[in-house]
Amino acid sequence: MSAPARSAVTAVELLPLAEAALPRYLADLAELVAVDSGSYSPHGVNRVADLLATRLHGLGFTIERTRPDPGQGPPVGDVLVARRTGRLTAAAGGRRILLAGHMDTVFEDGTAAERPFSMVGAIAHGPGVSDDKGGLLAGLTAVEILLRAGWDDCAELVLLATPDEEIGSPASRPVTERVAAGADYALALECARENGDLVTERKGVADFQFVVTGRAAHAGIEPERGANAALAAAHHVVALQELNGRWPGVTVNVGVLRAGTRPNIVCPEAELRIEVRAGTTAGLHLAADAVRTLAAREVVPGTTTTVVQVDLCPPMEGTPAARAIYAVARGAAADLGVTVGAAATGGVGDANLIAGTGVPTLDGLGPVGGADHTPQEWLDTSTVPARVAVLAATVARLGRRH
Repeated sequence: MSAPARSAVTAVELLPLAEAALPRYLADLAELVAVDSGSYSPHGVNRVADLLATRLHGLGFTIERTRPDPGQGPPVGDVLVARRTGRLTAAAGGRRILLAGHMDTVFEDGTAAERPFSMVGAIAHGPGVSDDKGGLLAGLTAVEILLRAGWDDCAELVLLATPDEEIGSPASRPVTERVAAGADYALALECARENGDLVTERKGVADFQFVVTGRAAHAGIEPERGANAALAAAHHVVALQELNGRWPGVTVNVGVLRAGTRPNIVCPEAELRIEVRAGTTAGLHLAADAVRTLAAREVVPGTTTTVVQVDLCPPMEGTPAARAIYAVARGAAADLGVTVGAAATGGVGDANLIAGTGVPTLDGLGPVGGADHTPQEWLDTSTVPARVAVLAATVARLGRRH
């Protein structure tokens, strides 16, 4: 029989533990930032995974490492899944909580030596310091202080660290969706917005390819025998861009246009790459249907257009269940006198994939940082104790049914 559940520990109770953990956090952050772990640097990503696995194993987690199949792409590092069974069964009200972050950065090998970890006052700099090494360490530290406080009131605590989020998670996606499928709630560890907001919504993305086929002809002698695929592509670009504003929150962008080989040949083939973003699944479907309808039109006689959907990332929608998680985190922050707003963003991440499985998801639970993907990337380490305490208190509140 399971022991009776206690009241969840609060952010106020956890803050002293988080403050005491800050020196270790900063030392670990410096060590992680010193590792080049770009998406296409599997050895570096796996060094990050080694460091995380060692710490998590010491906290009583079982470790699963999967080398995902990259398909036709370059190899990537391992997916790390760490699990710890709690003291409550699901029947007794225990919940499965998933913490998710990523180990890869956008930076090439050698960047860590060129721009080593540094501190200017409380502001830390270095490749990946905010995105997402600071967030990953916040999750690890939150788990550590919860266990130190004697909390174990959940069915299972899972920490997921992926190797290829910065390139869209093509290899790790099946593992992420499998792990997410068993969770009751998910807390994603990207860092908070620059103003401290949490992320309650992320747009989904659908990518399309248009291939326009025309007919070649000599442009000077007999152009009338040709069918200009470049001209058809131009018509498509105009029509596609005009889809912007048709539905709330939906954007359409033609990001790539390739056509022709020589100026004296009527262009026989063109290619367009199109990205659709929308905050809801319904909006994504409406725009996708419109894109396909445009492709079916013969805009230049003699040309045809085929369309392929090359990728789909579901939106992280602001569902009632997701807003309820935000309310828990906002309450935990308020206990410390910290105000956190709710942000919707057009950017995508692993939180999209998790939310796409139907799991209520909240993102931005790391410390405050910014300038991601740039040499100016920063993390405000003065926010670490409070943000770790808020994250830990949110986990504790969600760990059992109330």
